[in-house]
Order: sequence, then structure tokens, then C-alpha cells
Amino acid sequence: MSKAATIIVTILCTVLLLCIVFFAVTPSGRAAWNNWFFKVQKVDDVTRYSTRKEVEDSCRSMIASYTSDKMTYEQYSGNENSEKQGWAEQAKMRANKTAATYNEYVLKNTFVWEGNIPNDILASLPYLK
Repeated sequence: MSKAATIIVTILCTVLLLCIVFFAVTPSGRAAWNNWFFKVQKVDDVTRYSTRKEVEDSCRSMIASYTSDKMTYEQYSGNENSEKQGWAEQAKMRANKTAATYNEYVLKNTFVWEGNIPNDILASLPYLK
């Protein structure tokens, strides 16, 4: 190998080593690296069909669970039988827990729809009183 090629290879290896140290060890290097990967991940999440489908399927599943518990609550809430009143209270607790989980989940994943939520996905579920 010629002397010029050896110098170029040495310089390239030194630059590569300095870049590795900068991005692996220094706080500003780690911050730059993490910010770049955060932006890449965010674009992936927004544009990836599988992410959107997963979020929509999870929302639909929680809506179905909430609706089922709400119907059970409404069916048994006015009943005079104490056992059936207990069923109503348990259904109410489950529905409210599902509503809380759903509302938080939708809030965390609004970026998936960019303000264009599908018709069958509710913006939030109300709590049963």
C-alpha cells in the first residue's frame, strides 16, 4: 500500500473511532443519537400500517368490553335482588376501569390518526355514575 493510502486509512479509522466515542460516551453525543432515533421511531409509528391496526383493534376491543359491562350494569342496577345488584356494581367497576384505560390509551396514541379518528373509534368513553 502506498504511503498516501495508509495515511487516508489511518485518518478514516481515527475519525470513526472519535465518532464512536462521541456518540457512545459523551452526553451531547448520546442526546443527538437518541433524538435522531426518537424521530425515526415517531415517523415509523405514524406511517406504519401495523401500528395503526394494532391501536384500532385495541380500541375496538376495549369499546366492546366497556359496552358489555355497561349493558350488564344497566340491566341489573335497579334490581331488588342483592346478588344481581352486586353483579351491577362489579360491571360498573369493570366498565369504569375500561373507560379509564381506554381514555389514557387514546390520548397516548392520537398521533396514529393525526386528528382523523375512524368513525367507530370514540374519542373517549364516559364513566358510569
